[in-house]
Amino acid sequence: MEFVPSKTVSLKAHPLYSEKWVQARLTEDPMLLGLGDLVVKDVERRQPRTGRLDLLLVDPDTLTRYEVELQLGATDESHIIRTIEYWDLERRRYPQYDHVAVIVAEDVTSRFLNVIGLFNGFIPLIAIQLRALQVGDVLTLSATKVVDVSTLGTDEDDDSGTKSADRPFWEERAGSESLRLADRLLAIVRDVTGDKALVLKFNQQYVGLARDGVSDNFVSFVPRKFHVVVTFRVPRSDELSSRIEEAGLGSLVYTRNGRYQMRLRPEDIDKNEDLLAELIRRAHGSSTEEEG
Repeated sequence: MEFVPSKTVSLKAHPLYSEKWVQARLTEDPMLLGLGDLVVKDVERRQPRTGRLDLLLVDPDTLTRYEVELQLGATDESHIIRTIEYWDLERRRYPQYDHVAVIVAEDVTSRFLNVIGLFNGFIPLIAIQLRALQVGDVLTLSATKVVDVSTLGTDEDDDSGTKSADRPFWEERAGSESLRLADRLLAIVRDVTGDKALVLKFNQQYVGLARDGVSDNFVSFVPRKFHVVVTFRVPRSDELSSRIEEAGLGSLVYTRNGRYQMRLRPEDIDKNEDLLAELIRRAHGSSTEEEG
């Protein structure tokens, strides 16, 4: 296979490729943003007295809505204010859904990351650096998630302040099929670690692991209607990230607090049990090292 080097193309300075062009590409294929298998709910959505929201995307499984603001060039204050304003308007109009603010720019600057850091944890906010790359005669888009959602009040390392729940609570919320996926993963956890005392510990925000009533959340779960979101406490590595991406595991994220997070369906577990066992082994090893 021939190697062809890529070259970054500035869309802001380009006479042909405008923000409308980027919007059209993302409308055709929202997965370019790396946020998972989302669908387009609306484009140029009119907002009262403020303008138009570039894209409104929806996760068909969770019904979470993503309010997306596009910007060519480097991030600036006006766009982050607009992003948060649109997110706030949409969540007030439709409080029955979860909402996430998303800003997409060619260059997410270090100064801007500091500004975003002030909001993250209080506002569910994602920042994506979207760059155009020319490979030979082909132009493509490459998205990198530089800031991910940091959910306030869900710290799997210390669940002393979280509200407890039980299996019926999660069966009513997510369904029994999703709980069976968590059971399957627990069986792999026990097999990999050799620790048969580990059980699922049900909290209202997530399902963790416990041994004799003591939490050990090196792996945790959030059951959904048609899948389960699984989080592994594993140090990031390019090698491991590549293996996970090549396996096609859904909606891969590396969180700010040092975890791989992905969405798993039954077929994902069937096809990737060895890789999942490796993730569990590394997560358990990291947890053991921290304790030591």
